[in-house]
Amino acid sequence: MKNIFNPVYRQDYFAGYSSGLNPYLQFNDKLYTEAFQSGFQSGRMDYEAMNGKISDGIPELIVTTKVLEDFLMAGMLGMDIDADDYTAFQISIIEKWYQSGIEKYDPNESIYLLAILEKNGIEIG
Repeated sequence: MKNIFNPVYRQDYFAGYSSGLNPYLQFNDKLYTEAFQSGFQSGRMDYEAMNGKISDGIPELIVTTKVLEDFLMAGMLGMDIDADDYTAFQISIIEKWYQSGIEKYDPNESIYLLAILEKNGIEIG
């Protein structure tokens, strides 16, 4: 990997990374720079770590870091989760994040947070 602090390399790397997170994109290594290729491979590895191998099929719902953070927050607030339409592989990843949130669950903090959210017009359902 070249110098990630080089602005051109960095831009190509992150363009490749975001492309790698998209399971519908096909990659042609002859069309892209080394930075893009490296970023694409990193993005694809992250995608497959959360959703399973693309060769096993693309799931109906795609898990992202944002989705996992939402499950973590649900665990921290002691909320029930709806994991319908996720694959068994995805559920195993989601469970780890949710469990991590449950371990940090404090009923008193949840009550205070829910009161603040309600006061600001935000409903948690």
